[in-house]
Amino acid sequence: MQAKLPYDAVVFDLDGTLTCSEDGILSSLRYALNMLGAPVPPDDELKRFIGPPLRETFTCTTAFSDEQIERAIRYYVEHFDRVGLYLYSVFPYIRPLLHTLKQNGAYLAVATSKPLVRTKTLLEHLRLARYFDRLVGEESNDAQIGKAELITRALPETCRSAVMVGDRKYDIEGAKANGIDSIGAGYGYGPEGELEAAEPTHIADTTETLAQLLCPGFKPARGYFLSMEGLDGSGKTTQINRLAKQLKTYGYDVTQTREPGGCKISEDIRNLVLTTDNMEMSAPCEALLYAASRAQHVHEVIRPAVEAGKLVLCDRFVDSSIAYQGGGRELGVKEVGQINEFAIREMVPDATIYLRMTDSAQALKRRRDASKPDRLESQPQAFFERTRKAYDQLIKENPKRFLVADGSKPVDELANDILKAVLDRLEAAEGL
Repeated sequence: MQAKLPYDAVVFDLDGTLTCSEDGILSSLRYALNMLGAPVPPDDELKRFIGPPLRETFTCTTAFSDEQIERAIRYYVEHFDRVGLYLYSVFPYIRPLLHTLKQNGAYLAVATSKPLVRTKTLLEHLRLARYFDRLVGEESNDAQIGKAELITRALPETCRSAVMVGDRKYDIEGAKANGIDSIGAGYGYGPEGELEAAEPTHIADTTETLAQLLCPGFKPARGYFLSMEGLDGSGKTTQINRLAKQLKTYGYDVTQTREPGGCKISEDIRNLVLTTDNMEMSAPCEALLYAASRAQHVHEVIRPAVEAGKLVLCDRFVDSSIAYQGGGRELGVKEVGQINEFAIREMVPDATIYLRMTDSAQALKRRRDASKPDRLESQPQAFFERTRKAYDQLIKENPKRFLVADGSKPVDELANDILKAVLDRLEAAEGL
């Protein structure tokens, strides 16, 4: 059953409202000014460029001639399309807010002074475009349409109640010209006091407050549990750190954790299991300690985060025990799986990234060359080959859960493959 929203049509500004645009815009401005040999103001002054059309801002804030303004715009666009666009990120709460609004039947649109072509490219890159029924922007970097008309074009033909959300006075003034409510995004880039002076219907100092204004009682839906697996030396640590950072730029609320470990009790158990002081530890003891560590980790970290709507990104989970203890230690994959059933209480990853290394010896050499091996990494080559085969069997039995990536690829190429696969899976899970 859909909730009754205060507004069934919501029009958003882009920069400073949906997206954290500062790094992308300021880096492009610095480039343009440097190319013209002009002084570069402090960031606080440059932030005034965020919002109005480029030509208007260059005209009002510099002593450039018309010819210099043309060159400045060209330099800006050149850098923005090549670099700046990829420095954008989505503000926290925005992605789950858009998802909730769409689930409840709201009409969503973007009205921005940014050129329409660049707006589409940016929203497609950030994977936000699919949430919107209409995108409206200027035809070029010149202010030709104006914010009031942009909002007019963005509004649906009919609606019960509409609102404009933006961080600058132009957004509020445009809303008033259209006879609709407005919400000032106080977390955006407007100069101090500007929004208050424009007198919006509401002011949201944070994106969390914005979510409550648009969806009273807003609570993010269940989150997502994503694990990453692979042989030691497959590049897992490098890739999971990169993935966590990338997912945050796309607006996902990421909780990054690891196994064994992730919380104090589990980290204490990790030290017991991995220290070379305990080389005499038996295989059953090892398997049970891993399960005990996992039980606390699920109880204290993973389950609460997923239930709070976060994306949990875990470096190893139960698949590691099944592969390493079940296969590598030859305790039996079925038996180790049964040991862990009580520990995880049905908290199975929604998806698992596996970094496949067809040559377990190559992976092990890479790991041992990086630092002194721990107790598990000190095992003979045959142990890791059995572990690799156990992973292959897990993937064969769970093809829908596993996202397999080639761990032998160059770091950047592998990172791009992983990100695309994960974003595709997350979009499919949302079901819009």
